[in-house]
Amino acid sequence: MTSNGTDHGLVFFCTEAAMTRKDNHEQHMEKAIALARLGLGRTAPNPCVGAVLVRDGQVVARGWHERFGGPHAEVNAIAHAHARGIDPAGCTLYVTLEPCAHHGKTPPCTDAILAAGIRHVVVGTRDPNLRAAGGVERLRAAGVEVLVGVLEERCQDLIADFRLWQTTDRPYVFLKLAQTLDGKIALRPGERTSISGHRAGRLVHRLRSRVGAILVGGGTFRADNPRLTCRHPRHTGPQPLAAVATRTLPEADAPLVLLRETPERTVFLTSAAEARSRRATLLMDLGCQVYGLPETSNGLDLVAGLTLLRRLHGCTYVLAEGGGTLAASLLAAAVVDELLLFLSPCVLGDVAAPASFQGRHVRSMADALPLRLTAVRHLSPDILLTFRPRLCSPASSNPSAQ
Repeated sequence: MTSNGTDHGLVFFCTEAAMTRKDNHEQHMEKAIALARLGLGRTAPNPCVGAVLVRDGQVVARGWHERFGGPHAEVNAIAHAHARGIDPAGCTLYVTLEPCAHHGKTPPCTDAILAAGIRHVVVGTRDPNLRAAGGVERLRAAGVEVLVGVLEERCQDLIADFRLWQTTDRPYVFLKLAQTLDGKIALRPGERTSISGHRAGRLVHRLRSRVGAILVGGGTFRADNPRLTCRHPRHTGPQPLAAVATRTLPEADAPLVLLRETPERTVFLTSAAEARSRRATLLMDLGCQVYGLPETSNGLDLVAGLTLLRRLHGCTYVLAEGGGTLAASLLAAAVVDELLLFLSPCVLGDVAAPASFQGRHVRSMADALPLRLTAVRHLSPDILLTFRPRLCSPASSNPSAQ
């Protein structure tokens, strides 16, 4: 499904009499997508999935994957229908991700769908996990009419983290930036500046509650002296790790909050030579973790650092909140999976103020780093713009993938 709502690559496997019109497909899938988001941060390392059951054009039951190891969205939707005294056999099931056909922590969702007597299923996108895939074929073999690819790009975005974990060893990376309309993130280099408002701050702390580590660069670490904690009022879990990417480690007796208060949850990502230095030894004596990374032509190998955070500390999500140099480095390394840009409605107009992204040297627009806008949200007085990497053509555009 393309972003303008056309059905490029959409393949229909059902009769017009059996299924509702395409407009209604998208309307019902939108509701399934909204439900899937309720599981964000709670289902990892499994994907977040939403499902609705529709009868006579109306949603009559809902379900989503609520937590890792718990029932899947389809099973919860079927259970909701039964609880309401509704027979699922007379409904069409809309689900954002292909129903699984394998035994994992729970039985196959295809078995639950068939046992419920559901004969019509609309799927947002295919499962990238080859072990769990095959649900579409299983349902069709049993005589169920299946439509694949409704709002596919939107449904693929829902499982971007899951797809990443299936194909790489690194965590899913959020990059958060707060900037003025002219792209400035502080009044002066090294000067801590509050750009966004209270509502934006609450959202950031909610996001911090979902991640395993918060990553900043050395400049931000020294200038802001941050705690890098989650202070959302409903957060009750462990605090994320504080990760600092810097070529020059601080002295162990420096008046920095992370060293004085929480060295046991502080991780430094530095060069291999610096990791062998006296400073590194003294920091580790405090309780910090220090890892030496390979270096590339652009600086520290951030992909290697992120991989370490996942492999050694179990971080499936990392939130980067560094300055313009770290932001540009992460984008250039193609490890930003979601860019959250908080736009404050003001202008500095000061050439000395640092920019959101800096440190690259480009010769033409061909060197620009491409992104796609996926969401806009008003958080008065700010605007939150969400960007993601550009996607390849969706799987449904290849008929052989159906």
